[in-house]
Amino acid sequence: MPKLYARRRLSILAAFTGLIASAALFNPPTASAALPTPVSAATARTYLASLTVAAENRTGYSRDLFPLWITISGTCNTRETVLKRDGSNVVTDSSCAATSGSWYSPYDGATWTAASDLDIDHLVPLAEAWDSGASAWTTSRRQSFANDLTRPQLLAVTDNVNQAKGDQDPATWMPSVSSYRCTYVRAWVQVKYYYGLSVDSAEKSALTGYLNNC
Repeated sequence: MPKLYARRRLSILAAFTGLIASAALFNPPTASAALPTPVSAATARTYLASLTVAAENRTGYSRDLFPLWITISGTCNTRETVLKRDGSNVVTDSSCAATSGSWYSPYDGATWTAASDLDIDHLVPLAEAWDSGASAWTTSRRQSFANDLTRPQLLAVTDNVNQAKGDQDPATWMPSVSSYRCTYVRAWVQVKYYYGLSVDSAEKSALTGYLNNC
């Protein structure tokens, strides 16, 4: 009887372990924890209310005016640092290039195992920043913005999704994963507030709507 009980107990334990493993397959990890946590929705609404509303002006914009990627530590530049931060089990070589790992893109819910399939998204795009006030900045400040690891501004995402986003603001583009949109707009407002950037009227209206649904 004790042996039969022991076998039954092991069988139940094995089945339970299998259920946990199966559940994990259908609940991939998100990258939201890797992005510096944005301010709360309430704080973001307060920040948004204080931002200057102004029309955008792209005169003179060039991506080259925002130096990237800079060295962060040792042989690791900003891109490589974000890839290590946002991935799971990331292995790098002597030059800090990611040779293996797994990355979950919160914009579209895709998982990748090759770093070449990922872009590092500037959540507030460089051109958007230029349009909103960065044209008046020094090169040093634009470099800080383009390589900011402290604010929720840089995130590893699927490359073609990042390219489809381009320089659009939340009035015309949002992540297809709707559950990530609250995080996205909170981060957007926090970055704009920290850097003293303006918003246009359509952008503010979109941000207000999304924040009200957070």
